[in-house]
Amino acid sequence: MVQRDEGPPEGGVPDGALWALRRAELAVQGLKGQRLRSLGMAAAHYSLLICIHKEPGLTGAEAARRLNVTPQAVASLVARLEGRGQVERRPHPRHRHVQELHLTDAGRELLSSADLIIVDIERRLTERLGADGAAQLIMLLGQVEDAVREA
Repeated sequence: MVQRDEGPPEGGVPDGALWALRRAELAVQGLKGQRLRSLGMAAAHYSLLICIHKEPGLTGAEAARRLNVTPQAVASLVARLEGRGQVERRPHPRHRHVQELHLTDAGRELLSSADLIIVDIERRLTERLGADGAAQLIMLLGQVEDAVREA
């Protein structure tokens, strides 16, 4: 579900860079959610699947940190995806109370289908911005990330 944000509080800067980033993120997440629904998945499912794909064996706590959500939110998503046969938990080789997350064949297949949707959204964005504009956006967002980390 996409959260609707009515704007900054009184005295805020409605046209500032942070507000523009927020509006863009809401728009992207909304479109991703809408398109991914055709596969029976939410944007949060996609985020977790891609996270596990990039780092097989990730624990739920590690996934929560990567996705900036609570461990409880990840546990709920994992339970749902596990119930669908898309994710499996395996015992950690050294820590008997820790479980690692892995994609199943069904999870990899779903992720592959979802990637096609995400690539199409990316393509549409690049068409709108142009190749140079898309490259500039990526560079600027990297600078935003660096500035925030240095703050």
